[in-house]
Amino acid sequence: MKAMINKRLLIKHLLAHNDENSFYDKKRKIDISQKEGKAKFLKHICALSNSNPKNNSYIVIGVEDEDNNIIGVDFFDDSKIQNLINAYLSHPPIVQYENIPFPHLPDDKVVGLVTIRPTGKITSLRKNIWKYYGGSVFFRDGSMSMPKVFDIEIKDINSKIVEAIENHAQNNIKHTLDSVFHFMNTRKDYNAQYKVFKEYFVVCWSGQKKIVKGETFFSRVDIELINEQVRLFFSALDEVSISINDDCFKIIEYVNLGLQNTNKYYPLEETIISFEDNANYNIETKLLFEPPQFDKKILHHIYNSNNAILEKLKKGLPFTKNEEQDLKNLPVTYLICYLNLFHDAIDRLNEAKPYLRHYSEELYNLYKEALRILRKVKYS
Repeated sequence: MKAMINKRLLIKHLLAHNDENSFYDKKRKIDISQKEGKAKFLKHICALSNSNPKNNSYIVIGVEDEDNNIIGVDFFDDSKIQNLINAYLSHPPIVQYENIPFPHLPDDKVVGLVTIRPTGKITSLRKNIWKYYGGSVFFRDGSMSMPKVFDIEIKDINSKIVEAIENHAQNNIKHTLDSVFHFMNTRKDYNAQYKVFKEYFVVCWSGQKKIVKGETFFSRVDIELINEQVRLFFSALDEVSISINDDCFKIIEYVNLGLQNTNKYYPLEETIISFEDNANYNIETKLLFEPPQFDKKILHHIYNSNNAILEKLKKGLPFTKNEEQDLKNLPVTYLICYLNLFHDAIDRLNEAKPYLRHYSEELYNLYKEALRILRKVKYS
């Protein structure tokens, strides 16, 4: 039986290694929705993989650089991150992004943990992105990533340290029980439950239950694999249906979309977490989304009024009652326009970001939700 790594402990041990920076990196946040953020992320992956040919390397996201203060980031559910890596890197490492809850963080914040498993070959940039050229190879000199020439033998300097850190982060029964009790207590208002799979994996989950036309849905769903301290799923806004058997946990996520109060739930994505007898588990996601199609004339009208609202927002002008409502719908309306082939709608949405953020937290959350849907749809 292989020991599971408690990812929360692993992060603590990594952060304790302040002096030794060539096998892990810490970031306040990353943004792979923009070219620059994507390029920098790929550069870090490339540099860490090349500098650690014999061991895993890590990026910890949601940590202040100066004092290691854990501030957290939004839950990031991106099963397609490997596609991005494969598209841009030659000899790509295997990369996994996980969301790790910490007890002191608010419900919707986690620490992002990126694990990079090298393939033993030199990783390089496959094509140009942002200001980096295709063919560039990056290494870590301390905590700098820099292009270097190819004829280089990589020394294996970190595998002993990393092995020791990973060994110290193994899970035990106390960690498991403490975490189950913590989850059951903090989530008790949301119908918290736990289930043991294959006599080994403990999954805790919770959600607000509601029955619509005889079917059961949950919102505010939180699912954690306790053995590894990984949050597998978190959604404050959407409706989710859940089905469980002895081998797997299946979630179908629905998104609420529509124009001018004609909203409807559309299946977005199916996630299946399967547990195997050999202490392995596997997460598979499948996009189910079929974008709703609307009359082009109506959409043109809505798109133009959205643009007018955005202009008022930028100038800081007051809104009427109706415009307030339109402002609330702005992110999702731009998303629907984009899904109906109004290609500029996405530029408008990105342009609106700082103003929505400044206007209210509620609006900014609606913006982030529209972007999350877009990210899933775009990668597929």
